[in-house]
Amino acid sequence: MDQLRDAAAEGRIDFEELDSRLEQALKSKTHAELAVLTADLPRSHSSAESGPPLVLKGGLYGASRGPGRWEVPGRVIAHGGMGGVQIDFTRVECRLTEVAVEAYGETSGVTIVIPDGWSADTSGMDPGLGGLTDETTSDRLPGTPLIRLTGSGGVGGVVIRHPNNRERRKLHNNPTRG
Repeated sequence: MDQLRDAAAEGRIDFEELDSRLEQALKSKTHAELAVLTADLPRSHSSAESGPPLVLKGGLYGASRGPGRWEVPGRVIAHGGMGGVQIDFTRVECRLTEVAVEAYGETSGVTIVIPDGWSADTSGMDPGLGGLTDETTSDRLPGTPLIRLTGSGGVGGVVIRHPNNRERRKLHNNPTRG
């Protein structure tokens, strides 16, 4: 039954299908009958299957990914360095259920911008001296990824947030460009 609930939470089946399958599961008498209910579920897109990580290093002048369209790998590693790093997920189409982001604020920090409807798990972050600022909401829409944030704030800190008002206007006025 957990597999069915997970599939619904990830948007792989709708709630009507979930209700139907849960009802059948409660009536099942054998493990074989239960196995049939999960055998045809669409496959979960996990971060482990998605290829090499994207590595961003702030260096002296900084680094960024986004705000344009880009392919999201299952793992992103960001080192703030001297210039800082910004990762903008607002225009991506991500088929993964989870994206692992390792953020190291170092001297100038890392800023991560995620669309409304996405959520973040920051429990694996060490705030360091610069701290961790989580301005996201826990309201995750079905079929959207979870950003699993780990790493250290360093001196510059790590910020994860939804788009600010200026970024929202840009998204609204021109949804295809950065």
